[in-house]
Amino acid sequence: MTAVAGPFLAIAALLAAGGVLKVARPATTAKALETMGLPSSPSLVRVGAAVEATVAAAAVVWAAPALAAAVAMSYAGFAGFVLAALRRGVPLSSCGCFGVDDTPPTYGHVALNLVAAAVATTVALGSSRAGLVDLGRLEGSVLLRCVFLVVTAACAWLAYVALTLLPQVLGRRSPAVAR
Repeated sequence: MTAVAGPFLAIAALLAAGGVLKVARPATTAKALETMGLPSSPSLVRVGAAVEATVAAAAVVWAAPALAAAVAMSYAGFAGFVLAALRRGVPLSSCGCFGVDDTPPTYGHVALNLVAAAVATTVALGSSRAGLVDLGRLEGSVLLRCVFLVVTAACAWLAYVALTLLPQVLGRRSPAVAR
């Protein structure tokens, strides 16, 4: 197992969750896309989100270089979208990442997306098995494997909280974001 296996699993799981949530509730994402002047409709969001969730879920299972590259491109694209909204001063109440209102885009959001893109790029550029987590081949006891999965899931959850709840709790929003 490589040093980026846990972080890669966490970001791929977060991406899969975001895709599933956007399939279920595409309106917020469609509104964010429309506000930015991009093509948008609930059907278009659902198709894109389904692809996102499928690629991310496959990356969780296989972490093949091509899947890791797709995860990296997704996060780089999200970072670009949020950064463009912040720099243009577009008043988005939500970035649309999780299909819910009140996930305002922030520079912290951009930073998390760029770190996730870097982790996925590291896996994509590594050897064909870099970042691959085959739970049957993990070294260590069953307890250690379980701890690895729990900590990885906690990291994915904390990233979700950092993107959705932290900006509200801190009450700090970018001046470009209107409520």
